[in-house]
Amino acid sequence: MTALDIRHYDHHQAAEIRQLLLDVYAEVYAEAATTDPFATVDRYAQGLDGWSRRPGWTCVVGYDQDQPVGYAYGAPLPAGAPWWGGLLTEVPADVVEETGTRTYALSELMVRVPWRKTGAARQLHDALLAARPEERATLLVDQEHPKVHALYQSWGWQTLGDLRPRIPDAPLFHAMLRDLPQR
Repeated sequence: MTALDIRHYDHHQAAEIRQLLLDVYAEVYAEAATTDPFATVDRYAQGLDGWSRRPGWTCVVGYDQDQPVGYAYGAPLPAGAPWWGGLLTEVPADVVEETGTRTYALSELMVRVPWRKTGAARQLHDALLAARPEERATLLVDQEHPKVHALYQSWGWQTLGDLRPRIPDAPLFHAMLRDLPQR
C-alpha cells in the first residue's frame, strides 16, 4: 500500500484547488467523456462548482511525493435535499428525511490509473469520512460499474435502492448508505 500525503480542504479553499480537480477528472474520465454526455469535463465542472460552494463541503487530495493521486469530496445534505428525489425504490419516508446535519453525501472519489489497486481509494475515502459529525453517509454508484459497487460494499456500505438523479443524461445508480462513527 502506498502511504499518501493527504491534504484537507473546505469550501473556502475550493477555488484554489478547482483546476487540479478538473485536471484529474479529465484524465480519469478521458475515454468516457468521448461518448457519454454525462462524463464531459464541462458538465463535471458545473457539478463541482455547485458542490464546492456548499457550506460544509470538504475535500481530500492524496499526493505521492509531488504527484496528485486522486481525491474525494462531498457535503452534508441540507434539510429537504433533492438528493433522494430520483429514488426509484420505495423506502420508508423517515429513511430519506434530511435535517441538514443527518447525512454527508460523498459526491466524488477518483484515483488516477498509476495508483489504482494500491489502497489509495480507501485512504481517500477514510480520510474524507473520518471526522464527519453526521450520523451517516450516502453515495451513488453507477450501475454499469458492479466492481465499484462491490468495493463499496466491502467497505461497509449498504445498497438502499435504485436512483436516477434529475439531471440530463444521468445514468441509473445504486444509492448506498453507511453509518458513520458517532463522536
